Parts: sequence; structure tokens; C-alpha cells
Amino acid sequence: MPSPELQAAREAAQAAADVIRGLYQRNLAVRTKADQTPVTEADIRSEEVIREILTKRFPSFGFYGEETGQHDVGAESVWLVDPIDGTKSFVRECPFFSTQIALMRAGRFVLGVSSAAVYGEFAWAEAGAGSYLNGEAIRVSTVAALGASIISTGNLKTLARSAQWTKLGELVGRVGRIRGYGDFVHYHLLARGALEAVIESDVNILDIAALSVIVREAGGTFTDLEGADLTLSTTSALASNGRLHPQILSALI
Repeated sequence: MPSPELQAAREAAQAAADVIRGLYQRNLAVRTKADQTPVTEADIRSEEVIREILTKRFPSFGFYGEETGQHDVGAESVWLVDPIDGTKSFVRECPFFSTQIALMRAGRFVLGVSSAAVYGEFAWAEAGAGSYLNGEAIRVSTVAALGASIISTGNLKTLARSAQWTKLGELVGRVGRIRGYGDFVHYHLLARGALEAVIESDVNILDIAALSVIVREAGGTFTDLEGADLTLSTTSALASNGRLHPQILSALI
């Protein structure tokens, strides 16, 4: 049985999906926020629905939302919510966007829901209870050879301006295949064993918190590009099937 927290997060994601599907391909007005990222009516309304459900069920929990702000982020338990991770894709009518809901408890991400309303995937995980995609249990691959691996990259602008760019190029020459699925897609693929690693350098913790739980509970490893555990200030990601994590990390640092 899912915990009350997981049940609430899944219900909130499904409620948000109803809002998002109703507004998709509706040519919504786009406003640019102070951080130069876009926001639409769909972002705001879907986060409002999520916030209403979660704060009603768990009024003592903190809330860290992409669009509607933060409260009590120093609480023992804090919800992290990105109602539409991939607003640019949403605006361009490309289905590669998702709703991300995570729960952080005592500084550790313990629950994650990743709902891709239009793409048609719904993933969730909770610490100690495994990972699921569309109701089926999922596991990472057992590939242990770098030359047989598939690695997906995304959001590499910062990496491209750093000394690690050359190292990434050398790594690309050693792997079996390189792809760039991006956003939630490559993390879902990793968690279900369809590829071995994901490398990203320009992320917000709201983009990856839930996905980190899903990957970990599927048997994988999730750190930043320096090998550190995720925190609220994390801005990069290295996720893998675990077996290849040390090799990839050592190749990049």
C-alpha cells in the first residue's frame, strides 16, 4: 500500500494532468519571468491544484513551488513541485514535459512522482518501496561495460563552458551510443533499463528531485557531476545504473 504522502502526491499529479491536458495546444499567452524562463496559465493553474491538495492533506509540511512560491522550506518535510518541467516544450506543442513532485524529509529526497500527461507516462517511487512506471515495477539495466552503454545528455551549456567539456568529448568516444532525450524522458528510460546514464549540467533541483528517487529505487545511482549527494542548491546531474557510475564520474572529474 502506498503511504498517505505518496497517495496524495499521485492524486495531485493526476489533478494537474487534467488541467494541463485541457490547456495543451490552446495557444496560451507566455510571460517571461525574471530568470528568463517562460510561464503560462497552465503552469500556474496546475501548481495551484497541486498545492491545494498537498497542503490540505499535510498542513505542517513546507512547500517549494516553481510558480507559487515557498513557505516553511526549513520544515522537517517539504514538498518540491515543478508543475510543468519543460514549459518551452509545452508552448511549442512538443509532448516532452512533465509534472514533478518530490518530498524531502530531513534533507533527503524520499518520494517522487513524475507525470508526463501528454506523453503518457506516469512514474513514482518511495524510499524502500521500489519504482513504478505506468503501474509496472521497473529496474535499471545490468550493463557494466562502458563500450556497451547508452548515455543521454541534456542542458549542457555550463559544461560546454568548462574544462569538463573536453573530458565529456573523450567519454563520448568510449561509450556505445550517445543520445540526448532530455527532460524527464531519459530518466524514465534509465530507470526502466533502456539506457545506462544521464548527464546534465544546467538543472534546477525541482527538475530532478522526484526523478532522483525514481532512479535510486529502480536500483540506480544519482549524484551531481562532482559525485555529491543532491541538495536544494544542486545544479547538475549524473544518474546511472550504478554499475557504471564510478567509471563515468572518474572520466568527468
